[in-house]
Amino acid sequence: MRKLLLSFALLWASLSISAVPFPKVLLAGDYPDPTILRDGDDYYMTHSPFYYAPGFLIWHSRDLQNWEPVCRAVPEYTGSAMAPDLVKHGGRYYIYFPSAGTNWVSWADDIRGPWSKPVDLKVRGIDPGHVADRDGNRYLFVNNGEVIALTPDGLATVGEKKTVYDGWKYPKHWKTEGMYLESPKLIYHDGYYYMTSAQGGTAGPPTSHMVVSARSRNIEGPWENSPYNPIVHTYTADDNWWSKGHGTIIDDADGNWWVVYHAYLNGYHTLGRSTLIEPIAWTSDGWFRTLSDAQFPKADNPTPDGMVLSDGFDGSSLGLQWTLWGESGKGTLVFGNSSVTVKAKGKTPADSRLLLVTPQHKNYTVQTEITIGKGSTAGLLLYYSDKAFAGLTSDGSQLFIYSSSTERKVLPCKLGRHMFVRLHNRANTLAIGISHDGNSWQTVAEGIDVSQFHHNNHGGFYALRPALSVSGKGKSVFHDFKYSDAVPSEKDMSAYLMVFHHDDTHSLHMAVSRMA
Repeated sequence: MRKLLLSFALLWASLSISAVPFPKVLLAGDYPDPTILRDGDDYYMTHSPFYYAPGFLIWHSRDLQNWEPVCRAVPEYTGSAMAPDLVKHGGRYYIYFPSAGTNWVSWADDIRGPWSKPVDLKVRGIDPGHVADRDGNRYLFVNNGEVIALTPDGLATVGEKKTVYDGWKYPKHWKTEGMYLESPKLIYHDGYYYMTSAQGGTAGPPTSHMVVSARSRNIEGPWENSPYNPIVHTYTADDNWWSKGHGTIIDDADGNWWVVYHAYLNGYHTLGRSTLIEPIAWTSDGWFRTLSDAQFPKADNPTPDGMVLSDGFDGSSLGLQWTLWGESGKGTLVFGNSSVTVKAKGKTPADSRLLLVTPQHKNYTVQTEITIGKGSTAGLLLYYSDKAFAGLTSDGSQLFIYSSSTERKVLPCKLGRHMFVRLHNRANTLAIGISHDGNSWQTVAEGIDVSQFHHNNHGGFYALRPALSVSGKGKSVFHDFKYSDAVPSEKDMSAYLMVFHHDDTHSLHMAVSRMA
């Protein structure tokens, strides 16, 4: 045994692989376009909801490492909402965001709500960024370096937009989607306004996206680009994280500084864009650049970490882990008897009523118990959009197995209107099982490749998410939704030495099991 362990140690040493602490994952899964706010010793963050509603899930942390969900700020469906800016001004919280061809703002006196209904600012552009000057005048930046004045309450615009910044000219030979000057986020520091922006496009080539910085003494410029641009960038397809960009800088309660941004995990565009963090430091010439290492602030009472995706449906309303697709869902859900009854919609999974959760892992299993109502078709899917989904639905007499939105296999259903359905997504390969009791399972499909269900093939900037689906007429009932990380167990391994990839640090780790 000792010789075996020594051999393993020598092998490990020969690999010459060391852990890289940064970038660190703050939220794994689809949490794109992060905007982060420090409020004393507390940190709050939200992201783009797109067509998922209720929108703008707000997260809270005390140490920048552990995050808990606290509320959804915008229950109304306004269209595809994206790239918000979460700010505090004059004791009030605001979320500025674009949707439906205009920009909106919601506000609250308590960040946990209630939040106001969205107010239409009647100004075009995307990715708004709020800033107040030294005299308290408020402004809103949007993409393409444009800025417009706001009223003192921040709920309306004044005058017309002006173009004040042209972006950073990156080398012509870099592979990007295009210039796409977006996501201006602004702070005031030591006599300068600093604007952190995104360029290069959000997806496409792995080297597309980047974070750049510029500064000015005045809101309307002139703006000077940082000599350290790009602050964050994916330089090759060998990097663990692709399309790194859309950054916000923030100081912590201990005086350290950070940049928070999003990126795709190499090989897993289906998960969407995770939220990452890196430390930064101010240089002697008044700019900032990333560091290789730093210490997170310590909190006396750190928040619980993460979101529980499993749901027994014991509450009286939709849990924070759930969203609907393209609607607010008012009047379509009924809770009771540890279940949720879902009113049917549409004719197929593509246009059905959908309840979705955001997966956090490369390998996971979801399952639920379904009672199919008369006239309805219900099931469990992995859903990207109406153009890309896979999974199983049933009307009680037939099973409909989807390997894509256009490929369907029909089998007779021997379980009737009551069944358990399980999906196992192992590294973008899907297996589907059914059961009459949730204990004995029959595999009805396996080896379904879902790796191409992402933005670069289907547009949208979404993620492949587990979804409860109900179409047709009438209603169907769901009980006991379960989500679990499907890490292979020891009995599934052909060897007792495991070298594995850790999602947080993206370094390799080794584990040696006990001898049988």
